[in-house]
Amino acid sequence: MTTLFAQIGQLFLGILFLVAGVNGFFVIFGLEPFIATSPAAMALFQFEYLLITEKSLEVICGILLLTRQFIPLVLAILSPIVANIFLLHLFIDHSLLLLATLVVITHGYLLFYYRSHFMNLLVRKPKHPTTL
Repeated sequence: MTTLFAQIGQLFLGILFLVAGVNGFFVIFGLEPFIATSPAAMALFQFEYLLITEKSLEVICGILLLTRQFIPLVLAILSPIVANIFLLHLFIDHSLLLLATLVVITHGYLLFYYRSHFMNLLVRKPKHPTTL
């Protein structure tokens, strides 16, 4: 059973990534985005496949967060994306730094909340699967 804070965090990140992903597809298809995009962020996507890959992951992860499916996997997939969003707004484009900070805090809280699902990744010397 998830707590209210975890549910709110999942809802917040789910909506945010779903909307940001769909908005990115507007850019990919040459349409006017419905939410202003950061020119500095768009300049980093010199190769269109990177933008397509990231925005596809954002849409898929947003849907999975909203439907509360595979949450630990989604958090793992979103970790480098969240880090890049935060670093971009910290060092290059300060316009959405507050939102990026809120995303990092929410993502960090959810990682902490689901930490038991990640603990096996931190085993220094795992047993060979046949000796389990």
